[in-house]
Amino acid sequence: MDSIAHYISEALGSSAFEITAALLAFAYLALAIRRSLWCWLCALISTVMYIIVMARSGLVMDTLLQLYYLIMAIYGYLEWRRGQDGGGELKIVTWRWRQHAVAISIVMALTALNAFALQKLAPFISSFSVQMGLGYVQIVRSPWLDSFVTWGSVLTTWMVARRVLENWLYWIVVDGIAAGLY
Repeated sequence: MDSIAHYISEALGSSAFEITAALLAFAYLALAIRRSLWCWLCALISTVMYIIVMARSGLVMDTLLQLYYLIMAIYGYLEWRRGQDGGGELKIVTWRWRQHAVAISIVMALTALNAFALQKLAPFISSFSVQMGLGYVQIVRSPWLDSFVTWGSVLTTWMVARRVLENWLYWIVVDGIAAGLY
């Protein structure tokens, strides 16, 4: 008897492995909304799986982003444990407009630098991937979008770990662009 994951993957055109990673990512989100520390375990496992998916897809920056998520899953767990009040409730913070302006400016500057570097390094990375037996990796598929999704996600994940309320607004923008990229 075939599994439910098999039928879902057939319908979506994704592997059972990717579906499992996505379900764990969804569990992370649902648990984070409930302010449960268990969200970080789901994030850790999903991230390990997505490292493999992104590396196979040739999205270098997204692969590196997944490595960052791996570190942030551990940091987020520790930060959320530290950020609880005496009753075990997670303390949430908000940012002033200046903090948002600085954060957005940094993301945009890093996006520009990163996209330029990806375009310049594309021939080297593609050649290296062939030499390592990984096949040809199309590194410059979308350097600007790939870079923005990466740096936007770096900031926004850090905001989640630091318990910044407005992180969800950033995720809407970053995930909307990521959906088009993927």
